[in-house]
Amino acid sequence: MQIFLARNNVQAGPYDLEQLNIMLASGEVLLDDLMWHEGLDQWQRVGVLTNNQTVYRPTSINSPQVNDSIINNVTVFPEDTNTEEHKSVSLDRLYGKPERPKDTGKDANMTTNRHHTPHHNVSLNKSTLKKTAADNGTVIGDVVLAPIMSRILATALNGLLYVLAILPLVMALTKMDVDYTKFQNIQDMDAAYQYSMTLMESLPSSTLMMSQVMVFGLFALQLIFIAMRGQSLGKLITGIRVVDQTTHRLPSFIKLIGTRTLLLFIIYNLLFSFTSFLGFVIIAIHYYMASKSPENIGWHDKLAKTLVVKADSGQLVKKSKPE
Repeated sequence: MQIFLARNNVQAGPYDLEQLNIMLASGEVLLDDLMWHEGLDQWQRVGVLTNNQTVYRPTSINSPQVNDSIINNVTVFPEDTNTEEHKSVSLDRLYGKPERPKDTGKDANMTTNRHHTPHHNVSLNKSTLKKTAADNGTVIGDVVLAPIMSRILATALNGLLYVLAILPLVMALTKMDVDYTKFQNIQDMDAAYQYSMTLMESLPSSTLMMSQVMVFGLFALQLIFIAMRGQSLGKLITGIRVVDQTTHRLPSFIKLIGTRTLLLFIIYNLLFSFTSFLGFVIIAIHYYMASKSPENIGWHDKLAKTLVVKADSGQLVKKSKPE
């Protein structure tokens, strides 16, 4: 079984399974590196194939024909192909370090390429190039944490979508003589509620129905995307996603919809009903906590035991159960 490794579009190998596991144990090969061997249809992260362990135990070692459709696009250095027996790139080259002297003796380091059968180079699939995203964020296992500013932008976009949904209602209210002092007495919420109902009854039925359809339509759309993809519309636009803290896959339905969506919706609805200032303060506290946490965990994340990460299609795949 010949195993190839890659980093930054540079291929190294082949190695056998024993060599790979030695390099994994020593830390020379990282879980965020890429790996391919016959039997895989594309490059994949080492951590995905090993279930984030530092040992690789392939479930089967088959030797099908190499898929020529995935053979191209990996850097090969001229000096590495100037002999009859093609030499592959060493881990020193792969990791951007100065080349160590090659040891041709019996005690040669296990990470040195001893042989290399002339072989096609294998392309790096876009979905597995997620490693390059680590340069712009903190890596936790096989995910890259979403930047705080991306999360704030996602929240702002969700708020903007809500404002657009209630825009017909707001425009209709601006044309009415609204007594805003009715809403300033927080000790008499019942009177404020009754006054708001009176205002609603004064609105044209078409305007009220349009606002209701837009608000409930937006809410339903948000729930669908959150349940199916772990993304609100704001997170979808900014390319980030909510995942489980342990599995780094989609959280359970209870965490996503029950805790992180409906419960938070109720909490913030009460806060903004009480006073808008308090609602914004609690949001600011959440993002301040996230900015001070090594894993960008705010109180929303603590409550639901989730992380917000850069979106990757691999996070939508259910984690296989260990045998």
